[in-house]
Amino acid sequence: MLIFLFGSIAGSLPAVAAGEKGKEEKPGDKGEVFDASTFILDHVADSHEWHLWTKKDGSAVAVYLPVIIYDKGTGLHVFSSKKIAHGHAHEGFALAHEGKYEGRIVRLDAEGHPDETGIPLDFSVTKAVFGMIIAAVILLWLMLATARSYRKSGVSAPRGIQGFLEPIILFVRDDIALPNIGEKKYARFMPYLLTVFFFILINNLLGLIPIFPFGSNVTGNINVTFVLALCTFLITQFSANKSHWRHVFAAPGVPLWLLPIMIPIEMIGLISKPFALMVRLFANITAGHIIVLSLVSLIFIFKSVFVAPASILFVLFMDCIEILVAFLQAYVFTLLSSLFIGMATAEAEHH
Repeated sequence: MLIFLFGSIAGSLPAVAAGEKGKEEKPGDKGEVFDASTFILDHVADSHEWHLWTKKDGSAVAVYLPVIIYDKGTGLHVFSSKKIAHGHAHEGFALAHEGKYEGRIVRLDAEGHPDETGIPLDFSVTKAVFGMIIAAVILLWLMLATARSYRKSGVSAPRGIQGFLEPIILFVRDDIALPNIGEKKYARFMPYLLTVFFFILINNLLGLIPIFPFGSNVTGNINVTFVLALCTFLITQFSANKSHWRHVFAAPGVPLWLLPIMIPIEMIGLISKPFALMVRLFANITAGHIIVLSLVSLIFIFKSVFVAPASILFVLFMDCIEILVAFLQAYVFTLLSSLFIGMATAEAEHH
């Protein structure tokens, strides 16, 4: 545990000491002010490269990810993000550093400005995409290894990875799916609930390890949490029964004249539930990363060795909290997903 926590701190220090994106401190730049906000936002945001450390001469050592874009005029382009790093342009494309397209790859016009009439479709492998691939590989390995262990051991006592994962799987089944969805229908949704629980949990834990290829802050990306919440929303609505839709469009006991008011409210309720899922996961994970990075930044803001012990102790404490939050957020997302599914599939009671 201590090795894991100290690694979390150590992985942040090289980048902090050097600065970020064009603000690297070169020899002789003694008076440069450390920009904590830029450092923190650059670490929690998605990007096309993976910054590892900065050399003494100011040059960055990074893993440059593949850029895959499709432009209507020139077709498909595949190249390394190194070609567009540090403000460079390649094949008429560049990474926008300001304006409404900041952080996106844009096509440049004859004057070198972003061409707003033809923004290319971006299918690039960013840090978040690469992190999801790593998490998916780990998830597949865990599940296949568990299935293989079950085939070998049969009904005997679980061993190895089976013994580690079986209590978690039973917890999702007995304490999340069964109480909220019901004994008759819970089995249909177990594959999704287990997948989303372990996917979020693995990404949360990997996001706490700042050593490549981990630390990509996948669940702190609003696009990722949006897709996860959308999956829950679609599964909920497509699995809903007649009773669910009757309560939305013709709630029992509601006067006919009140339906034009109630129907929009019910529709907003359908959307607000997955929206809350999306924002809760994104905000909690991002907030945790920001707090840890802020505590590390205190060392370089005050430029005092006396601040370091207190800062490191608080970072260790926050890392322990973040490990708890990693499990808690996976549990909350899965619990609420099963609750929404259960509400949509519940049969009307007849008295």
